[in-house]
Amino acid sequence: MEPPKSAEIGAKTRLGREPSSPQWPKRLTRRSFLTLAAASIGGLALYSGEIARHELNVETYTVHLPGLADSFRGMRIAQISDIHYMEYTESFFLREVVDRVNALKADMVVLIGDFVTYGPLRWPSQDAHKRFALRHMPECASILSGIRCPLRYSTLGNHDMMVGGRYIYGDLESQGLPVLRNSAIPIERDGKRLWLVGLGSACAADAAPDRAIPASAVREKEAMIVLAHEPDILPEIAKYNADLMLSGHTHGGQVRIPFLPPLFLPEYGKRYVEGWFRLGPTQLYVNRGIGAIGLPFRLNCPPEITLLTLA
Repeated sequence: MEPPKSAEIGAKTRLGREPSSPQWPKRLTRRSFLTLAAASIGGLALYSGEIARHELNVETYTVHLPGLADSFRGMRIAQISDIHYMEYTESFFLREVVDRVNALKADMVVLIGDFVTYGPLRWPSQDAHKRFALRHMPECASILSGIRCPLRYSTLGNHDMMVGGRYIYGDLESQGLPVLRNSAIPIERDGKRLWLVGLGSACAADAAPDRAIPASAVREKEAMIVLAHEPDILPEIAKYNADLMLSGHTHGGQVRIPFLPPLFLPEYGKRYVEGWFRLGPTQLYVNRGIGAIGLPFRLNCPPEITLLTLA
C-alpha cells in the first residue's frame, strides 16, 4: 500500500476542486484614478458646504483686564461677526445663531460687521450686487433683533461699507441694534465705567480711533474694549492702551488645509488670523465669523460664537 501523497492532498479543497490562483487587484487606470479623485473631491465639497459650514461652535474664555473695576468682573460678552447674510448664510442658520446666543444669557452682545456681502455672486453689474445685499439686509436685522440681551451693539465691516454703510446703519438702528461708528459709550456700574468703543472699517478708510477713543478714558486709565472689524489695526489701537480689542473679518481662514497656511486672507486680516494675540497692553481676539464668502465652504474652521467672561 502506497503512502498518501501529501502534496496532492494539500492541494485539494474540501469540495475536491483545485484552488484558483490568487486574484490580485486590478491595476489603477487613469480613468479609475480620476473617478476616485472626483468622488473624493465631491464628498469633501459636500462636507465643507453642507456640514462643516453649519457646525456652529461656542468658544468660551475668561479674559483678565487689569484696569477693570470690580463691579464689572464676571460680566459676560457674546461676540459674533461676518454673517454675510443670504450670500450663503441662510435664514434658518442665522436663527440658530440667535437661539444659541440667547441660550448663553450674556450681559452684552456685540456684532462686529459684515452683515451682508458685496459679491462674489455673479451679478450683471455692481449695482446689482448692492441691490441684492440691501434687499436682504432688513430681514437680517429683523432676525438679529431677536437677540435677548440688555446691551446690544454693532459695528460695520468693509462689505457693509461697499454695499452702502448708511443703509446698513439704518436697518440695524431701526431694529434696536445701535451702531458704534467711530464713537464710544460708557457702561456704568456702581459709579465705575467700562468704555465700549466702535470703529469704522479700516478697509473703507473709515476707522478713526483718534476720534472714537475718549481722551478722558486714556488719561484716567479706565477699562476699554474696542470693537474693530479688521484685526490688523491692532498696533494703532495699542497706542491708546486699550485693554481688549474684538475683531472678525478673516473668517479664521475659512478653508484650512492641513499643513498649509491659510490660502486667502483679506486686506487688514493677514497678520492676526484667529484667536488670541497681544501687543503691549492690548489683547486681541479674532472671531472666525458665521458666514462664508467666495465659495460656500468651511474646512477645519467652523463658524463661531465667542463668549468672554471679564475678570
